[in-house]
Amino acid sequence: MPTLTSRKSAPLAGKARVPGDKSISHRALMLGTVALGETRISGLLEGEDVLRTAAAMRAMGATVIAPETPGGDWVVHGLGVGGLLAPHEDLDMGNSGTAARLLLGLIAGHDFTARMVGDASLSSRPMKRVTDPLSQVGATFKTADGGRLPLRITGARDPMPIAYELPVASAQVKSAVLLAGLNAPGETVVVEPKPTRDHSEKMLTHFGGKVRVEDLGDGGRRITLNGRPELKGRDVIVPADISSAAFLLVAAAIVPGSDITVTGVGLNPLRAGVIETLKDLSADIEILDQRTEAGEMIGDVRVRASNLKGCTVPASRAPAQIDEYPVLFVASAFAQGDTRFEGLDELRVKESDRLSVMAEGLKACGVDVEEGEDWLVVHGVGGTDKTVAGGAEVRSHLDHRIAMSFLVLGLASENPITIDDASPIDTSFPGFRALMESLGASFE
Repeated sequence: MPTLTSRKSAPLAGKARVPGDKSISHRALMLGTVALGETRISGLLEGEDVLRTAAAMRAMGATVIAPETPGGDWVVHGLGVGGLLAPHEDLDMGNSGTAARLLLGLIAGHDFTARMVGDASLSSRPMKRVTDPLSQVGATFKTADGGRLPLRITGARDPMPIAYELPVASAQVKSAVLLAGLNAPGETVVVEPKPTRDHSEKMLTHFGGKVRVEDLGDGGRRITLNGRPELKGRDVIVPADISSAAFLLVAAAIVPGSDITVTGVGLNPLRAGVIETLKDLSADIEILDQRTEAGEMIGDVRVRASNLKGCTVPASRAPAQIDEYPVLFVASAFAQGDTRFEGLDELRVKESDRLSVMAEGLKACGVDVEEGEDWLVVHGVGGTDKTVAGGAEVRSHLDHRIAMSFLVLGLASENPITIDDASPIDTSFPGFRALMESLGASFE
């Protein structure tokens, strides 16, 4: 296992573009596969998670052509709605919960059987939240204990449209149900208690699907998809991933003297909670050249070293920044006063139990934290002559965001911080070390 150590850094400076948005990349490959004709994807994230999705699409009959050189356009020749073919081998989703859950939805509307497997981390994560509604569509499942991978799915012979009310706001579950509804007659309806990232709705519309989104009086939303559309191949431009950009933004905020601009970042309002939270923490942050591409808002984000101040981060913001909490905990460690994060129960079922893992690691690095069932309070060291002690070796628990968060912490800590296994970083942020070093970060 490759360890990686970060140490106190000189000021970070420059412009950078992080890899493409992972959520949009997964969806572009999947919808390109069930569209007719050619889909050309620019800026696809070429990380391990997305490459697993590309392999799964090939295994079910799509032609997916990788560029000759990294960073070029990917091309998908699709099969049309209902056109997936039974795979002759296991679908290995590696570490990707998004790919696994969305793909189960896509397969649920097809009359064949497939077996899905994943790595140790993915195999520990619950799938029942997806298999329950997909069973109503007509799919059947045989799972490992606790509804986990490996699992065998047999799609519906005659998929049924369903109306499903999400018990907990989840973009993955919402998307799985909508994808299952593509090959069902009539209308598939999902009601979510509060808005979650809407990349699926936007991309379905981009490919020619008919999707209605209604705001409900209680703050929730109703999404209705007309089944059996004729989706057509489209060009897709994938913006830079705000979840990856967050590591650079926090690093710039906590390393004295820093000034970084991250270009072309996706700023979908249902994904950009990290921007609001950094503002609440009094970060020196601004959005430049805001524009829209393929229905998605993007812009350049500039952050300069900041005198952070503690705040309360409300539970209502959780869906818009669920993947950014680990590095936001890092930012709050350098704030003056306490920062309270609420509504964190979803962190318990990510690649790791991110709430407990981050609390444990922060304590090992000398940060005073209090952990509850769904909340965390970080007692920051800002405004004093102290800084975070660091000096620990932290377990990544096969979780890319845990690994990168503690490496960012090490850039402003008194003593180096070592990650026991940095290999998971490539699942979402290939080239992380090289990009950070190009801005002045110190790794070894």
